[in-house]
Amino acid sequence: MVSISVKNLRKFYKKYSNKHKFLTLKSAFLSRTLFADLKSEEIFEALNGVSFDVKKGKTLSIIGENGSGKSTLLKILAGISKPSEGEVVTQGRISALIELGAGFHPEISGRENIFINGSILGLSKKRIEEKLDSIIRFAELEDFIDNPVKTYSSGMYMRLGFSIAINVDPDILLIDEVLAVGDASFVPKCIDKINEFKRKGKTIIFVSHDLATVERISDEVIWIKEGKIFKKGYPKRITDAYLEYIGKKDEEKASEDHQFKESEGSLDKEKRWGSRDIEITNVKMRNKKGIEKYVFDFDEPLNIEFDVCAKKKEKDFVFGLAILNSEGVNCYGSNTLIDNLKADEISENGKVTISIPALNLVNGTYFLNLAVHKRDGFPFDYHHFMYNFKVTSKHRDIGIARVLHQWNFPENIKFEKRK
Repeated sequence: MVSISVKNLRKFYKKYSNKHKFLTLKSAFLSRTLFADLKSEEIFEALNGVSFDVKKGKTLSIIGENGSGKSTLLKILAGISKPSEGEVVTQGRISALIELGAGFHPEISGRENIFINGSILGLSKKRIEEKLDSIIRFAELEDFIDNPVKTYSSGMYMRLGFSIAINVDPDILLIDEVLAVGDASFVPKCIDKINEFKRKGKTIIFVSHDLATVERISDEVIWIKEGKIFKKGYPKRITDAYLEYIGKKDEEKASEDHQFKESEGSLDKEKRWGSRDIEITNVKMRNKKGIEKYVFDFDEPLNIEFDVCAKKKEKDFVFGLAILNSEGVNCYGSNTLIDNLKADEISENGKVTISIPALNLVNGTYFLNLAVHKRDGFPFDYHHFMYNFKVTSKHRDIGIARVLHQWNFPENIKFEKRK
C-alpha cells in the first residue's frame, strides 16, 4: 500500500526585479499572466518535476545541499505550502516537525502550546489531556512546561516539538533538520522513537545532513539536486555517492548516462561505485583448504581473498566487509578502523585476505559487501551485493546468527532428544 504518492511536483518562486515591482499577485491572476509575464531567468524553480512513492511503513530519507529543495518538498508534503504544479496524495494523519518553533506562540506556556498544536493536528481536547503527561515527560520539560516558550532554548523548542509530533499517533511523520539542534542526550531518544515508529509500521520522511543516521534508519534515500531527484535507492550507495560529490565538488560531474536510475518497484541494479583510486578486483571465497566454493556449513571457516590496486600512494584508507541476508538485513559488518588497525600506506598492487574461523549463520543465502574508503566514508571502491554464498546447517534456528547455547533444567523438567 502506498502511503505517499508524489507526481510531477513543481514549485516556482518569482524573482523580484525593478521591471515587475508594480506587478501584484491579484493583478497577475486577473490578467492570467502570473508566470507568462516572467522570463525564465526571473523564475526560480525550487522543485522541478519531482515524483516518487513511499510504501506504508517505510522510511525515506532526503539528502542534498542547502537550497536544493529538500525543505520546500517537506513543507508541501505537510500541507504548509502548495505546489505550483503536480499533486501529492497521502493516506493517514500527518505530523510534521519542520521548522524550529513553527506553530508555537512565544507568549504563552508550553502547556498551552501543546493544546494548540494538538488541536491543529486534529486531536480533541480530551485526547490531548490523555497525552499531556506523556508529551511533557518525553520532552523532559516538567520544570518548564508552564513557562512562556519564548524563554525556551533551541534544544527545549526541539524537544517539545518532537514530543508533540510523535505523541499525536500519526500515520506519517515528517522530520526536517531540527534534530541537528537537539541536546546530545536527547537525540538518541528521538532515534529510538523513530525506530519504534518503524516497528509499528509508520511511514517516515526524514530530511537530514547526518548521513550516518540516514544510513541507519532509512529503507531508501533520495538525493535532491537543484530541485530534481538526482539519485534514489539503497541508502549506503546514495550517501557514498553524495560524499564523493561533496569531496569532488569542483570537478565536473558525471553526465546523465552515469546518473543513477531505478526501474519501477526495485532498487538500483548497479552494484559498484567509488573513485577507483584504490580498486578491489578478483574476489574469491575459499574454504580452509584454499578451495574456491560458495556453499558453506554453518561452522565452516570462510576465507575472503581479493586483489588491491592503488593508483598512487594513499595514507587514508579503510578496508571493510559486510554480510547481508537475502532480505538485505546486515548480519555482520566490520572494517580495519573498527578493528583498531591504523592505516600507514598503500601503493601499487597487493592481495588482502579476511579469515573468518566459523560463519555461525543460519540456513540461507547471503551476500557479501566489500569496500575500501577513507576514514570519513569517501568511497574508493564499494562492492554491494556483488557476491553471494549459501549456508547449510542441520539446525533449524531462525533469525540471523547461529548463537552457541545450551539448555539446563532441574530434575522435575524432562526432555528426550529428538532424532
